Amino acid sequence: MNRPVTLFTGQWADLSLEAVAKKAKSFGYDGLELACWGDHIEIDKADQQYCNEKLNLLKKYDLQLFSISTHLVGQSVCDNIDARHKGILPDYIWGDGDPEGVRQRAAGEIIKTGIAAGKLGLNVVNGFTGSSIWHLLYAFPPTDPKMIDNGYKDFAERWIPILDEYKKINVSYALEVHPTEIAFDIETARRALDALDNHPSFGFNYDPSHLAYQGVDYVKFLYEFSNRILHVHMKDVTWSDVPKTSGVFGGNLEFGDNRRYWDFRSIGRGRIDFDAIIRALNEIGYNGPLSVEWEDSSMDREQGAAESCTYVKSVDFKPGSDAFDSAFSNE
Repeated sequence: MNRPVTLFTGQWADLSLEAVAKKAKSFGYDGLELACWGDHIEIDKADQQYCNEKLNLLKKYDLQLFSISTHLVGQSVCDNIDARHKGILPDYIWGDGDPEGVRQRAAGEIIKTGIAAGKLGLNVVNGFTGSSIWHLLYAFPPTDPKMIDNGYKDFAERWIPILDEYKKINVSYALEVHPTEIAFDIETARRALDALDNHPSFGFNYDPSHLAYQGVDYVKFLYEFSNRILHVHMKDVTWSDVPKTSGVFGGNLEFGDNRRYWDFRSIGRGRIDFDAIIRALNEIGYNGPLSVEWEDSSMDREQGAAESCTYVKSVDFKPGSDAFDSAFSNE
């Protein structure tokens, strides 16, 4: 059996979980990756009875569950908090909007999310971390290296206590390496691990799309962090080979604008080499789900989600047990 193909529900949180489950099953998915927003997983309600009800709902549609995802709250643990965060956070996390209060409440919620994952029988929570130093990316005015050091120190001070709690309950946190996070490419992922002293409960939710348009070797990422790949997002992206009016930073243009240098695409319609990814996953021994995070502003999402499921199942393949030329040997 090939790896299970799941659908991340984050882009479907405007629908009830049952509505998404029904659609996902009709599209051919084997399971869901539940977002911790909408009614898909509500952490403030997640006692054992609530979690059992969610599992029973998925069972009704013969869907599996391998992870839950808390990108929105996770983003707020390390971020420089502003009005944007109010729009993505539950009211009880936002509170009065005091930045440090928001960060502390977000950290507490991440711990509760790990506990909820355990009640669901899971050992992986995916999400973001936020970053207090993302705004220093371009390094002008000139950035004192100590400012970057302090950003990683802040990250470690906020996340190690969370990860220590995760370790107690045998749950790991999988950071989706992504612009605006403390780790957004191979070099910063290395530095994040160093800052955490290679904490055993920290790893990565691999998503090639966020690496590719930056010019980062997204296949090398899998080999570089082979023992830290806890979950995999399948998402496609395209970028231009000819000059555009905006660059890698997006030009403050919305997704879907044809003036952008890069944009997300339905799987199989972009430039990601999924065959190379599957071969790398086979080599590093990853047997977990391939979770479709569907994003394509120019396409109907139901058509896109359905075709993405079909595409991922077609491109996935089992690793070989013997070298192809072993049959030539007389021994």
